[in-house]
Amino acid sequence: MKSILYFAKEALLDELHAVAVYSKLAEYYRYKNEELSAKFKKLANMEKGHANFWMEFLKRRGYDVSTVKVNKLKVAFWILLFRVLGLGLTFKILESSERGAIKMYSKMLEGGELSESEKAVLKGILEDELIHENTFAEEETRFKEFVEHIRDAVLGMNDGLVEVLSVSAGLVGVYGNPLYVALGGLIVGIGGALSMGIGALTSVRAQKQVRLGTLSRLGIAAKYATHILTSKVIGYLKKWGLREEEAKTIAEEVKRRGMLDKIVAEEEYGIKEEKLENPIKAGLYTGVFYAIGAFIPLTPYFLMLPIKMALLLSFIMAALMLSLMGFLIAIIAELDIKMKVLELVTTGLGSAIITFAIGRLASIILGIEIS
Repeated sequence: MKSILYFAKEALLDELHAVAVYSKLAEYYRYKNEELSAKFKKLANMEKGHANFWMEFLKRRGYDVSTVKVNKLKVAFWILLFRVLGLGLTFKILESSERGAIKMYSKMLEGGELSESEKAVLKGILEDELIHENTFAEEETRFKEFVEHIRDAVLGMNDGLVEVLSVSAGLVGVYGNPLYVALGGLIVGIGGALSMGIGALTSVRAQKQVRLGTLSRLGIAAKYATHILTSKVIGYLKKWGLREEEAKTIAEEVKRRGMLDKIVAEEEYGIKEEKLENPIKAGLYTGVFYAIGAFIPLTPYFLMLPIKMALLLSFIMAALMLSLMGFLIAIIAELDIKMKVLELVTTGLGSAIITFAIGRLASIILGIEIS
């Protein structure tokens, strides 16, 4: 089991990196956006205070903090990420690493190795980490639409990449000509993009129609059968632990504000009207990104590279893109990044290898050999 000194060292390193990143961004936005620059300065100073706490924490336990050094390449990477992806999307990614820090701090607070004064300071640090995401809420809203559809984009690209990688690998097992492999994969990719795009549009439209129908019925009930929805809201509130009188008071206020149907829709059906997905955009994101994913493993074959080299390069490019897909899916779904990346790379490449073996076996059994 890792010691508290190990966790404290990791915490110090994270805080020092944060100080370096936020300080550089404050300087970067100094003349471009004074408000953003001020926000980054505030964050840098806050993280500096956290770093000082961990330095003193380690010193009191005899640890040489001079051995903890900031990785300049890591800082440069985060600065580049901010400039390429923008603040909103990058902070979505940063939230993933902050969740790890929050879990680590909560475990340390529950343990018995910290003094009461250290626990008090650490609680303050934990609170700071929890409110980080609100600092740039305005910037994040600019990426809201993309973030809402990124699931369609990522899943579409992942499906296109895996399916066409498998098909092209299978064709390599039969054909020795990269052009045949490229054309065969292209046909599958175009058909798959159209199929996935239309399928996403149809399913999202059907789901939206069902949900709008439910909202319409609840809206009518809110007008003409108010007592039914009021009793439902009272039931929810009592289930959450409120007393009968309290539940009735709150339900009456909800009724007065005309929100009964919204509360019932969200609590009973899990529907929020403002979050209903646009079917056309869902279809476009899925279809277009499927096509992009499909083209990636075909690129070496279109370059007319020797078939073995093209196959190897196709697998390498696919592995890199699958890693990126796993990273994004893990961020969106708040999953373990390493496990998700490993899962996608293993299953994607495994599927392609099996398909290649089947194609090669068919070539040998049927005597097909085109080069």
